[in-house]
Amino acid sequence: MKQHRIWVWLTVMVITLALSLPLQARSLPEFTELVSKNSAAVINISTTKNNQTRKLRLPKGMEIPEGMPLDDMFKHFFGPNNRGQRPQPSESHSLGSGFVLSEDGYIMTNHHVIKDADEIIVRFSDRTELEAKVLGSDERSDIALLKVEAKGLTAVKLGDSTRLQVGEWVLAIGSPFGFDSSATAGIVSALGRNLPSDNYVPFIQTDVAINPGNSGGPLFNLDGEVIGVNSQIYSRTGGFMGVSFAIPMDVALDVVEQIKSQGYVSRGWLGVVIQNVTRELAESFGLDKPHGALVSRVTPESPAAKAGIETGDVILKFNGHRITTSSSLPPYVGRTKIGESVPVVVMRNKKQKTLRVTIEKLEENTAARIKAGSKPGRLVDDRLAVEIAELTQQQREQYDVEKGGVIVVTVEKGAAAKAGLRRGDVVVSLNNLQITSAKQFLDIARDLPGDKAIPVLVQRQQGAIFLALKIEKE
Repeated sequence: MKQHRIWVWLTVMVITLALSLPLQARSLPEFTELVSKNSAAVINISTTKNNQTRKLRLPKGMEIPEGMPLDDMFKHFFGPNNRGQRPQPSESHSLGSGFVLSEDGYIMTNHHVIKDADEIIVRFSDRTELEAKVLGSDERSDIALLKVEAKGLTAVKLGDSTRLQVGEWVLAIGSPFGFDSSATAGIVSALGRNLPSDNYVPFIQTDVAINPGNSGGPLFNLDGEVIGVNSQIYSRTGGFMGVSFAIPMDVALDVVEQIKSQGYVSRGWLGVVIQNVTRELAESFGLDKPHGALVSRVTPESPAAKAGIETGDVILKFNGHRITTSSSLPPYVGRTKIGESVPVVVMRNKKQKTLRVTIEKLEENTAARIKAGSKPGRLVDDRLAVEIAELTQQQREQYDVEKGGVIVVTVEKGAAAKAGLRRGDVVVSLNNLQITSAKQFLDIARDLPGDKAIPVLVQRQQGAIFLALKIEKE
């Protein structure tokens, strides 16, 4: 009887398992319908750029017929830099992807896909080819808006990228290596990624296979909505390595709307140089954890300067948005309307303070205005194990320091070296006090508390940066 019950139990388990397998299979994402509905809206983009090259010119009587084995060798030695040669046209080509925004012919792609192109041809899934013109292109966001003369085109459905979640399934359709309508799937790996060359785009990171030719193509969610524009990959080999980046659709659409309305893209400007807050710096500034954007420099007469933002402030919130890292601030600033007054919450002297900033337009090559002047001198601080000197006028111009500050001459083993202070650094402030002279630096250093992180602002050739200085108790 007992044996019979065991067999019944095993039979039930087997049946239950068998029934659950199809249910598990059905829970996996199904992309066939999504691809079928949207392939017609995804296009292949080919561009042609006319270049100017120079034709080989040899001494009279030494012409060599094209195609001869020696031809390439002579081209190497006599062209293309030979003076007096007549320019000859040549062409370069590139491939990319794009997608139809509206049935009347508006198309979105990447800026780098169509950059400097003299001719742009878009090819649809039914092999129809049309010439496209560029209505506008923005290098900072890597978004371009094209237009073809056509009606009744199949357009994509646009989604809300702000509702995207890590772990969500996504699908890319594009033309990798020129293979039209290729579909690849994966998940969202991270949100709000900022890359060194793209400060104003909070990228969507995925593990979707993206290769050359996918650039400018759409990234879909499971509802068949475009939530991103595939733009770049991280690779050490040149091929896909499991890390790809897409421009969020809300960022891309903002660019498109500006191109349509005013023909160009404008961005907000705050006028600060910022850095991340480390654990040691968080302690020195009175923060419970490392977060926010630490202001290492304020551009004179900038919106930040006019609002009272100071060097050493930690920006915690911008217009209601919490700033977790320094890289999360530029996208919020860039998308703020020109002339809009917004609240900015900063941590200053271990107390929160709310300021109002009127955002101005970001201009290219915006830089601080710097002047010069000081006297030479040299002193040693044994407690920090550092030798410092007054700045010369030449050094002020070299390091972009208007007034005050001291230059580090030597750094021995000790607290300064552990903090990361280097020879050639210009110390601008110590423990949130502006350095006016070498003697004042020593006075401040003498009174620094032991076993406590102290902020030090230094100016290097690469820019301003905060360091956390900690003196061990004796």
